[in-house]
Amino acid sequence: MRLGTLIKRLAISAGALVVVAVIGVFGLLWLAPVAISDKGVFLNMLIGRSIGAPAQDTIQKQLHLPPGFRISLFAGDLRGARFMRVTSQGDLLVSLPRAGQVIWLERDRDGDGRADNRHVLIDKLNLPHGLDIRDDWVYVGENDAVGRVRLDKSQSKVEGNYERIVTGLTGNGNHWTKTVRIGPDGNLYLTQGSTCNVCIEQDTRRAAMMRFKADGTDGQIIATGLRNSVGFDWAPWDGELYATENGRDLLGDDVPNEELNRIIPGSFYGWPYVHGFGVIDPKFGKENPQAVARALAPAHGFRAHNAPLGIRFLRKPPAGYERSALVALHGSWNRSKADGYKVVSLHWNSDNKIEERDFLTGFLTDKGTIGRPVDVTEDEEGTIYVSDDYAGVVYRVTRS
Repeated sequence: MRLGTLIKRLAISAGALVVVAVIGVFGLLWLAPVAISDKGVFLNMLIGRSIGAPAQDTIQKQLHLPPGFRISLFAGDLRGARFMRVTSQGDLLVSLPRAGQVIWLERDRDGDGRADNRHVLIDKLNLPHGLDIRDDWVYVGENDAVGRVRLDKSQSKVEGNYERIVTGLTGNGNHWTKTVRIGPDGNLYLTQGSTCNVCIEQDTRRAAMMRFKADGTDGQIIATGLRNSVGFDWAPWDGELYATENGRDLLGDDVPNEELNRIIPGSFYGWPYVHGFGVIDPKFGKENPQAVARALAPAHGFRAHNAPLGIRFLRKPPAGYERSALVALHGSWNRSKADGYKVVSLHWNSDNKIEERDFLTGFLTDKGTIGRPVDVTEDEEGTIYVSDDYAGVVYRVTRS
């Protein structure tokens, strides 16, 4: 389905507000011949529409893992569930941007595979997305700021006031999320996506990665040309930092590759001049061949429009998953045939070449899409959690 046709149908079925939102987010993009493979997924991307959790029977029959793993529904009714972090007690924090909340999910104590309890840990936030925990501080990446608050000793509630330690961030444009992590060096890392599909940014902090002290001071840009790096993590075997990146649209179904970049401080990664493995931007690349020449190539390429988001290097890997990471592929919205919608494993061999394999699949069905993976995390026992903002759930993957 083409975008212009979809807008006309939405105007009839959902009212003018959706049309205004489309134009507000994409400007004149609706005039371009953009293919929409799934109207529901498009609405998820645009306004955060969720469809509800699949039935348990559907989960067991439809979702597939490699031998030795099994999946269950850890928690549902989490509309727009995005990023997650596990506390030192084994409980799970989940960001719900459109609700303005961070939710606390109690670990499974009774052995039924589901969260035993839940409550709102932090409320009244501005589109909270990225999360991290360090030294009993919870760090939250909001739309225009980074804040933090202390956890109490039980880690089921906060103590003291929530404080915004990085302010003045811009939250306009297409890519509103902020992802935060505390690195092995104890510093705070922050990524912000671009305001547009492809343009010259006025704010040099957009389409970039920044680094601060843990209290939010001494901020500096350490990597640029990252169109939308939503997820990043450090390889435990050598400490190298890797970030996923969503590539530009409107160059066709299969161009350019989405990216996994090895982040080297001070480096430039290409956007908006060059994309994927040497795809010169039809406008900006021709205007600036010097930028094209100095851009670093990706460490790995995902299929076009697969939208890699959260990445987690496994700290408790089972056999066969040493030196590996899991990456959530949110899936395509602007492609004639849907693609992505799964979790893949990346495997680093002895010479650091990367092999990609399917890990969690089955979200694309004959009857439609039943999920869009967003983030992956892991607890101290090696249990893996996968968030899904389309079904509004968190899945739990254990070793069978």
